[in-house]
Amino acid sequence: MKKWKWPKDRRYGWYRGNRQRSFSDEQWHGYNDAGPSHRAPQRDNRPAHASSPPASSSSSNSNSGVPELPGFYFDPEKNRYFRLLPGHNNCNPLTKDQLQEKEREKQRHQRLAEDEKTTKKAPRTGLNTSLLLQKRHLGLLPENSYCRLVHEVKVSGMRRHKLEIQSTDNSNPNTDNFRIIVGDSVCERVFTVNDVSHGGCKYGIMNFSSGSRGSLSVEMCDNLYFTNRKVNSICWASVNYPDSHVLLCLVGAADTPGCVSLLPASLFSNSNPDQPGMLCSFKISTAWSCAWCLNPQFDKTFSTGLSRRVIVKDAETGRTQTYGVGTDVLAQHFALRVPVLFNGCRSGEIFSIDLRQRGRRDHSWKAKRFHHESAITSVRVLQDENYLLAADMLGQIKMWDVRVTKPVLEYKGHNNEHAYLPIHVNEHEGLLLAVGQDCYTRLWSLKDGHLLRTIPSPHPAANDMIPSVVFSSNLGGSRGLPGLLMAVRHDLYYFPYNTDYQEGGELCL
Repeated sequence: MKKWKWPKDRRYGWYRGNRQRSFSDEQWHGYNDAGPSHRAPQRDNRPAHASSPPASSSSSNSNSGVPELPGFYFDPEKNRYFRLLPGHNNCNPLTKDQLQEKEREKQRHQRLAEDEKTTKKAPRTGLNTSLLLQKRHLGLLPENSYCRLVHEVKVSGMRRHKLEIQSTDNSNPNTDNFRIIVGDSVCERVFTVNDVSHGGCKYGIMNFSSGSRGSLSVEMCDNLYFTNRKVNSICWASVNYPDSHVLLCLVGAADTPGCVSLLPASLFSNSNPDQPGMLCSFKISTAWSCAWCLNPQFDKTFSTGLSRRVIVKDAETGRTQTYGVGTDVLAQHFALRVPVLFNGCRSGEIFSIDLRQRGRRDHSWKAKRFHHESAITSVRVLQDENYLLAADMLGQIKMWDVRVTKPVLEYKGHNNEHAYLPIHVNEHEGLLLAVGQDCYTRLWSLKDGHLLRTIPSPHPAANDMIPSVVFSSNLGGSRGLPGLLMAVRHDLYYFPYNTDYQEGGELCL
């Protein structure tokens, strides 16, 4: 017989003594109808785990260098391809959405496990309280910078505690999912909106108080109100005294038109429910947003953002001024020192209205105008009213200098694609907070935009289970406790600033 000579050059795909196909040959012949039997190509005779680092199921092909095959996904742990579509027997279908959701859940559990650790990673390299105190004593850190950096250290040390909501009616525990929580100016009371399973929503007020041993207690008022209409926007209103009322934008349902309601907070009080005070309902339909003016010149004035209109109304006299715009107004916020209203629109435009000027058809009443690339979901005027924060549906959060209408700082990492999500500012602590569409709560340094902390939701992420948060230096009033309040599903969680927080009378280590 004639002896066959094998080529010695491995470029031809086969060589004697080791029948291994080349990478290009494996890539070409890897796709056939076998599906689950396919394995990834192995290079340099290394074991499969050596060439495939752990990665997400949805993006493993791009991260590990494994070729992407249409209709299949690669599992790096098992080192093989699996069919994305149902097999011939239509059993165990797999989709990219399911794989991505599985990977997100895995990452969420990893972050929750990291949050449970007693020692956590500092938000910045080399940042700790002892080093900061040493620099402060040496005069290397000014007072403002020292306080701000200490707050960053405290943020990294916050741990989750579940709060029990007390009520006189213990036979009827809260089983409806939280949708919105909004704290008053001193965070002694928090207005809540819960979705009701049979449709509509209910709303009430939770009262917070801090105990002598450093614990936080929550009491829900029994006078809960039910409505068959959804709540679009909420803000506290100071009609008779600070935070005496709550302003709500209610969406129309069936034959019931939408409206804007001004409810006295005393309605939600167990002590004196018989004297509610001024109760008003304004026939303003399709209201997307609302804001209350605290400037002394217009102290009884509120605004609502509608489709193609902005309405400014005096709550006592009913005097109304209308400004026509070409898009939906999704976010509003008043400046404090001057009666100027800032508006964020679906078109991405942000413009201001000076209430001392009357509206004109040529839009010359727009004092300032600047733009984002997507719909605006939230606007917040800072104490230095030359600066404004704005968030949009592309996940961008920017700080604008109103004087020159240019962004001066951007806060990266926020996740949003189409949701109506607010941002929260605490200038005393120097923090900016936002809950993303991925259900993660992120905290940034307000001064330089550094991402300090990313807090996962205690429950699996879902579009209808996005947490609602309140952050305050004094939860429960002037003698309250500092920290973050998070409401998700029907549970309420507290992330204290101080590490010696006591829960149920015991020290939480």
